[in-house]
Amino acid sequence: MSRRTRAALILACATLIVPLTGCSSGHDDNKASPATRSSEPSAKATPTPSTTQPAVQQPPELDAGESLAGRQKATTGNATLAFSKGKKGDALIVAVRCRGAGKIKVAVRSVHISFPLECQAGEVSTTYNQVAVKGVEGDGVVSVEASSAVHWSMTIGRGTPAAEESPTSTAESL
Repeated sequence: MSRRTRAALILACATLIVPLTGCSSGHDDNKASPATRSSEPSAKATPTPSTTQPAVQQPPELDAGESLAGRQKATTGNATLAFSKGKKGDALIVAVRCRGAGKIKVAVRSVHISFPLECQAGEVSTTYNQVAVKGVEGDGVVSVEASSAVHWSMTIGRGTPAAEESPTSTAESL
């Protein structure tokens, strides 16, 4: 099972809250949390705290079958990362790993999507966001706003959008 299919509440967040923002949950129910493949806006985010805590210097890895579109090694403060064009129908994957007390804001400006992340001092966390909206197949940039107290790294990839689960199956798995 892939790292991004562990939080069942993500689909509920993505469909109930403004669909252009990523959201996350502290629950780890080992259930799929898909994004929708359509012209409708959709996003998913899955925080994956690790028992082995990877170093923030290493950007997150993509799953098998996903292709690399951009990568940023450990950084502090604000930065902008360009990503390459993808195939029509592919979702954009934005994976961020962070450590340090503070919030960061990640924005995919070309499709007007942004999401905040809360980073903790002494704890490395990784969040994967899959965005499947019209326009993500083009090249663009991801901008990150972060305080100098937060260390972060990022991987941007392309992949097949996750299949959508019915709301009933998500609610039943809680």
